[in-house]
Amino acid sequence: MTVVGPFGLSVRDQALEADVQTGLAAVEAGLLDATKSGVPFITEAAQHLLRAGGKRFRPLLVMLAAQFGDPYAPGVVPSAVVVELTHLATLYHDDVMDEADVRRGAPSANSRWGNSVAVLTGDFLFARASHILADLGPEAVRIQAEAFERLVTGQILETAGPRDGRDPVEHYLDVLGGKTGSLVAVSCRFGAMMSGADERIVDVLTQYGERLGVAFQLADDVLDIASDSHESGKTPGTDLREGIPTLPVLHLRAQAEAHGRPEDVALVELVDGDLSDDARHAEALRRLRVHPALEQARRDTVRYAEEARALLAPMPDGYAKAALEELCDAVVHRAG
Repeated sequence: MTVVGPFGLSVRDQALEADVQTGLAAVEAGLLDATKSGVPFITEAAQHLLRAGGKRFRPLLVMLAAQFGDPYAPGVVPSAVVVELTHLATLYHDDVMDEADVRRGAPSANSRWGNSVAVLTGDFLFARASHILADLGPEAVRIQAEAFERLVTGQILETAGPRDGRDPVEHYLDVLGGKTGSLVAVSCRFGAMMSGADERIVDVLTQYGERLGVAFQLADDVLDIASDSHESGKTPGTDLREGIPTLPVLHLRAQAEAHGRPEDVALVELVDGDLSDDARHAEALRRLRVHPALEQARRDTVRYAEEARALLAPMPDGYAKAALEELCDAVVHRAG
């Protein structure tokens, strides 16, 4: 049994392990090649986040999905490079919008070189992803374009906020379906499609990826409140301090509005106030960690992960299916 990929995924078959490791190594080489430019400064900026590391969650899903067809088919690795380049490009843009100073433990591109360079570097990565896509055929181009449209729509909806009368929790889950679920779904779809898997399997894995992607983000929301820095690898309460409305906070607000309990209203006021003060921030974290809103967010995370797992039921049994099921279990474990 060997651990690979994010969450410490255990691969229980040597042949599958070899395929996954070989595939991910080829993806890494492809990413380095795709981010090279004749202009050294562009290469440095484009490889900045790539060299900072990352889970390579989406390429891993491409490799596992490809096991349901021919995992050595020529389009598998390039499609994994495409989804990871797209993901990296969105991180450059996200950091500009969020005015982030750090990404993956390193200075963000915008804090190092300014917003203009960061935005243009993201655009450069999108262009390189499109160049690779062109060799994968018009169907791959269409699928990626649709996913990118959903991703951008999700980002715009998040910025605009829910329309009047819309449940903020439902709105947020729709946002995550676009921002995160769409590209994770494409990762599974590309892996299966490029390997020549049956169309029914392609559809199932696409739906699986959508739900797993949302569960993955919801687990991060829970971790931001519930974990310590040793467990999560990042400072707890980062999103909370920055005023990002994650699912536990949205549930808190809904409960305060629905029931009007003084302690809930007071906690909402604390969370919506200035949390740059360490003492106020620590108090908000302490109270959220014991509030029912956090447990409700955990249940939502488990629900999406279990929906993803249930979708795999008709898939042929084997080590690849077991690995995909284990990813669902790992997401639930992360959320506590």
